[in-house]
Amino acid sequence: MKTFKTWDPVIRIFHWSLVGAFTANALILDDDGKAHQWVGYAVVALVLLRLLWGVIGPHTARFASFTPQVSEVFEQMSDMATRRKRAHLGHSPLGALMIFNLLAAMLVIGLSGYMMTTNMFFGVEWVEELHEVVVFWAEISIVAHVAAVVLESRRTGVNLPRAMVTGVKSVPDDLNLVK
Repeated sequence: MKTFKTWDPVIRIFHWSLVGAFTANALILDDDGKAHQWVGYAVVALVLLRLLWGVIGPHTARFASFTPQVSEVFEQMSDMATRRKRAHLGHSPLGALMIFNLLAAMLVIGLSGYMMTTNMFFGVEWVEELHEVVVFWAEISIVAHVAAVVLESRRTGVNLPRAMVTGVKSVPDDLNLVK
């Protein structure tokens, strides 16, 4: 096994904090309560921190280092379909698309949630529906993300959840590495 420092502490703390905050707001806290509102603000703050870190953070955290080309997305899908195993040092192309999807969803959820607290948009049906639809989309995306992490970990032999906890990716010696 080869090991690579991949995820810095900011990325890991952001990831697990977002997991906790979104889970609390989606499954535990009362939608109409103040705690739900404040956790929502925390989610937006986390995403804004991640956006900043995506510009100034270390290489694997920077959006420029993992924004995929269309050809890379299709290449990863081809790898999966043909059972060709390759590991990505940072985010895979499909993983990167999921990150952008989830960051955008969290911002729309936060913005629409905030709008519902204002005099101008309080009780406005389309704002509430937008909030609910994007929360549902995020939930579907999260299930897909978790499933993909599990499947890719099994397919490639790279324990992706462990890497998001420790910051270190362990890659089997026989696996081609895409940087």
